[in-house]
Order: sequence, then structure tokens, then C-alpha cells
Amino acid sequence: MRSELHLMQAEASDVEAPVFRPGKLGPLTLRNRVIKAATFEGMTPAGLVTDELVDFHRRVAAGGVGMTTVAYLAVAPEGRTHAQQIHMREEAVPGLRLLTDAVHQAGCAAAAQIGHAGPVANPASNGSASLAPSTSFNLLGLRLNHVVDDGDIRRIIADHGRAARLAVEAGFDAIEIHLGHNYLISSFLSPRLNRRRDEWGGNLENRARFAREVARTVRHAAGPRVAVTAKLNMSDGVRGGLGVEESIEVARLLAADGALDALVLTGGSSLRNPMYLLRGDAPLHEFSATLPPLVRAGFWLFGKRFMPAYPFKEAYFLPYARRFLDALNLRLVLLGGISTLATMNEAIESGFSFVAMARALLREPDFINKLRAGSREQSTCTHCNRCMPTIYSGTRCVLTSEDQRGEVEAG
Repeated sequence: MRSELHLMQAEASDVEAPVFRPGKLGPLTLRNRVIKAATFEGMTPAGLVTDELVDFHRRVAAGGVGMTTVAYLAVAPEGRTHAQQIHMREEAVPGLRLLTDAVHQAGCAAAAQIGHAGPVANPASNGSASLAPSTSFNLLGLRLNHVVDDGDIRRIIADHGRAARLAVEAGFDAIEIHLGHNYLISSFLSPRLNRRRDEWGGNLENRARFAREVARTVRHAAGPRVAVTAKLNMSDGVRGGLGVEESIEVARLLAADGALDALVLTGGSSLRNPMYLLRGDAPLHEFSATLPPLVRAGFWLFGKRFMPAYPFKEAYFLPYARRFLDALNLRLVLLGGISTLATMNEAIESGFSFVAMARALLREPDFINKLRAGSREQSTCTHCNRCMPTIYSGTRCVLTSEDQRGEVEAG
């Protein structure tokens, strides 16, 4: 089930809202312009697909999106942020095939987000060193990251190709390469984190070499019937990190290589400024409860500096994303707190090929169906971000959980 089935449930009419019209993504035609953004689901305690993970994506698919993205599929064991995550290997394929089959039965496409966490990995959990482009300290493991050499880089590039082939075998329609949030490849793009003096560091072209080689490798491995996208930081949101001007140049290099069908535009650093991505309330108390005791103590001292709250404004990445729209001849996916039908339609009409969302779909997996039926015009998500600390116990909207408990108690 890929381009030949078109992944549509119904023919679009001329009067249909722009976001509900089919959209081209490389060899695919998605039934509409809404993508469930990749957010780690926290439903793989043994590092393999569970019924809970399948049900999670089945609900979102049945809820009306054009494509749902499974996150996060590490390309190597040390590339997991935590040992409970799936890393791509033959053992994981049967479960992933069950998941993609369930999504396809709902008329939806399935994307696999692949990548390597690098300095964002938890070495204590993984039982192996976390990797980084230059010398740096890993707060989760309370130890130095391992500085990768040329052999490590070449191996990880090949790991991305192998992961892509396994994703195709598992029935995925698209592969999203994680180039954001200061995961390994993103950390190479950052002048703050990449202080190398070899061919993988220094000027922007060298810092972008890793990303470009990975994209070309994944494109070759995926074949012509699978879409390939990349999630790229527009800004790290950190002083001295990757900024908009350099990111646009990276995007131009990636576009010129011809390996990608679209870019998913994001921002923020999981290492130093995670709330830059999410915006809204910073759930410091809930997040600290998920940390190891020693790390928790430091978090109470410095948590507000690590997780400063940003006021929520719908489509908060739009000003940056418009600059990419003006600079590139490549399909772009807008994300960042998109909550209303009006904003979704405006984004498509202004030139973005797709919109992506996560929190709104955690709150209401059938949000898109409700929009289409006219029973809802905006999400009921409050942007409290209390979903963020649930990622290792089953990612969920705590407000929905509270609503459900209230209904049980009332009954």
C-alpha cells in the first residue's frame, strides 16, 4: 500500500477546505494535508512493538490524519535515548508490520522516524557510551560523551541505510530522518556542539556533511516507492547553536542533493532548551519525578534555566518557516502548536504542503474527523505540556486521563 493505492478514503471536491485535499509527498498521495508528528510514545518497554503502540497509531489513523509517524526508531542500540526504545533490527520488523497494517486498514499512511540520539542518549540506561561530535558531558549518565571518529560516523551512516531497508520491509510508506533537537546529526550542525577541525567540522559545509550523506544513503536504501523526509531544526534556540540563517543554507544543500521529498521544520535542543519546541507551560514538577535521584537534585536547582517557559502562540514557528518557504523549492511541513482549522488552511494556502501536530492529537485522536465534520474548529489542548513527562510510561494527555477517571467515578 503506497502510491498506487493513493491512501485516500474519498475523492476531494473543489469546495473542500485546503487542508482536507489530497497532497503529494514524493511517490505518495496522502488523503489530506495533516501529519501526526513524531513523538516518542513510551509504549515499548522491551524495545519492541506492543499492542498499546499499535492501538495508539490505529486510533490516530482512524481519527482522520493523512499520515502518522512512529517515533523514535533508533538506527543503533547506543542511539536510543533510553533502553525502552525500539532500535531497528530484524527482530523488530514483524511487530512494525502489524502496526503499519493496522494504520493502512484505516486508510492512512505510516512513516518511520529514524535517527541516532547521540548526546541526548542515556548511557546509563543503554549500557553503552553516548556519542557526540566533540568533548561534552552527559548529564543523564553523569559521564563524558564519547567523541566519534571517522569510523564511527561511517558506521552510523550505514546504520541509517540498514534501518531504512528494514522500515521498507516493515511496510512503512515514508521515512523521516531525525536531523533536529541536537540529536547526533543535529549536534554536528551546531557550531556550539561541533568543535571539530576535520572534514566533519568547522565551516557549515563540513558540519552539514553528515546530514547530507545520511540523507543520500537513506534515499538509496528506501527505493523509489517510499517517501523520504527529514526533520530539521530551524533554530536550536540556544546561544551559539544553529540559527536560522545557517539552517536555511543547510536546507538548500539538502534540497540540492535531491534525496528528500520534504523537510519537517522544527526547533529546540533536547540538551539545553526543550521547551523552545513545545511552548506553553513548563511542567517542572512532573518532569523532575521522572529523573534519577542525583539528576533530580540538580534539576531542582537549575530546572528553570534548563526548561524556561515560553508563552504559547499558535503556529509559533511560522515566522521562521516562512523564510524557508521563500528560500527553497522543496515541500515543507509546518509544525508548532497548530490548533485551529483556520490556521491549518492558511498554512496550506500560503505554500506549505502539509501541517504536522502532536499535542492536539494526544488530546483528541479523532480531532481531524471532528474538524471535517464541523463539530470542532479548534483543539481543546491547553498546552499545559503535562504530556511531556509521560513519555516513558505511555505518552498520553493527562487531561484526557483525568476526564476518563471522572467519568468512571461519576458512573
